[in-house]
Amino acid sequence: MAVHICVKKDFGGFMLDVDVKSDSKRIGILGASGCGKSMTLRCISGIVKPDAGIVKVEQNVYFDAKAKINLKPRERSIGYLFQNYALFPTMSVEKNIGIGIRGTKAERKEKVEQMMERFQIESLRNRLPRQLSGGQQQRAALARILVCNPRILLLDEPFSALDIHLRDKMQQELLEILEDYGGTVIMVSHNRDEIYRFSEELFILDEGAVKGKGDTKQVFNNPGSFAAAKLTGCKNIAQARQEGDRTADVKAWDMKFQMRRKLPDNLSGVAIRAHEFQIEKPQEEPYLVFPVCGPRVTEDLFEYNIAFYTSENAKEPIQWKIGKDRFEAKRQNIPNEVYLKEGKLLLLESEKY
Repeated sequence: MAVHICVKKDFGGFMLDVDVKSDSKRIGILGASGCGKSMTLRCISGIVKPDAGIVKVEQNVYFDAKAKINLKPRERSIGYLFQNYALFPTMSVEKNIGIGIRGTKAERKEKVEQMMERFQIESLRNRLPRQLSGGQQQRAALARILVCNPRILLLDEPFSALDIHLRDKMQQELLEILEDYGGTVIMVSHNRDEIYRFSEELFILDEGAVKGKGDTKQVFNNPGSFAAAKLTGCKNIAQARQEGDRTADVKAWDMKFQMRRKLPDNLSGVAIRAHEFQIEKPQEEPYLVFPVCGPRVTEDLFEYNIAFYTSENAKEPIQWKIGKDRFEAKRQNIPNEVYLKEGKLLLLESEKY
């Protein structure tokens, strides 16, 4: 299902200028708090009217500023799962699910029963939202949305209100539910793991604008921009200056990387994921050597975090994460150098989007 979302909105001190085109069924928008993720969904749904642009799904135009088209939210065939689920507080679960259904009384009742069975909330039919757990509220909200079979499902930070244990459980349940959903899902989140699991195509949103886009796995493997590198979880990001075709000078780390591959002409930085460093030299691939000076070790439940400088002149430390099954920092000496496969040095270019 082709989706075209090109909207501009001046919120007075914050400008939203988003352009998203995709044929994917699972679209992810990743960004930090305050970057415009939720406002983008509100513009898509019709809750907020953009100043300019277009919102189009297949041949259905929901908003077109030039053509003066602006369908009301109820006319857009869009399901919206809010962060707080937005269940009606004085209505039971059963009535919440049935409130937007059209048809005869018998048809409405049958659809509600089917959704309660599908989401395994039959026993909760007479409860009010305040009598439900966070996970139960989410299931009730999803049942209310999907009973109308919308073309698009908007998920606004759907797991942010859940604790870690329930979050993992609900993520798996939602993945199973979405397997049977034939429409397009647009999910926004600041959590890179959630976005990685749920989306096929990813858009990086930073300060109201798209700063990266592409196949989700490809964006994580090669972020391309500073914003994308940071939001996809790179712990080591530094400015770089190109010297010739194959040398990158990174002053913050006091290092010059001699590369076998040719560098892009608009190189502006480099990034390294903290778990990519190795203790042993790679045998079959070109690698880069990082001296380890002044290491500081902090311990997590399953891994060690080691911050080190590459020399006395380095201005910024490098973060290295290593699992306890691979390295016991309390019993082993920290090595004098670690290694990085050349391909794991991510090259960041001047903003392209």
